[in-house]
Amino acid sequence: MSITALTPGLRPGVLADRVPGAAMLGDALTIAAGAGATGLCAQIALLTPLSPVPFTLQTFAVLVVGAALGPMRGVAAMLLYVGVGTLGLPWFAGQSGGWHGHTFGYLLGSVLAAALVGESARRGHDRSVGRTLAAMATGHAVIYAVGALWLSASLHVGLGQSLTQGVVPFLVTDSLKIAAAAGILPLVWRILQRGGR
Repeated sequence: MSITALTPGLRPGVLADRVPGAAMLGDALTIAAGAGATGLCAQIALLTPLSPVPFTLQTFAVLVVGAALGPMRGVAAMLLYVGVGTLGLPWFAGQSGGWHGHTFGYLLGSVLAAALVGESARRGHDRSVGRTLAAMATGHAVIYAVGALWLSASLHVGLGQSLTQGVVPFLVTDSLKIAAAAGILPLVWRILQRGGR
């Protein structure tokens, strides 16, 4: 069954194509806004003894931006975020920049995750709680995988230890982020449906 059959009055697409005013921004500004939102959320960071990787809202922003902008613009936003930060703009977690450091793999994983979640959203999967949960969980898994591999190489430790330090401490907080996204995205679609957009 097609997504349009499941949600009468809505065409397939992503939120950026439906939210009032977003189309007027144009792709370049929308991409810049997605990168900026990710950089802003990265500043909400907490470093703990549990991990050399800080707790941040960055991954939440990555996945919501990916879903809202779709695969092409979502990836472009993450490439802009990572690229400009790599050049030295201090908008990575802890007001840092550059490509070095233990956490750079998570940034690379964010580009892949935005592509995956964006494609899922393009197919209409962000309009139901269950499918949004699945897409966000998969996106986090991609970020974890690339991040843990980079962390292992960066710290010169085995993959098991990098998983213990770079994935396990984040499972609970990231589950809360996934749940929040699964509530927010379908809710926005329902509001748009009521407005006939």
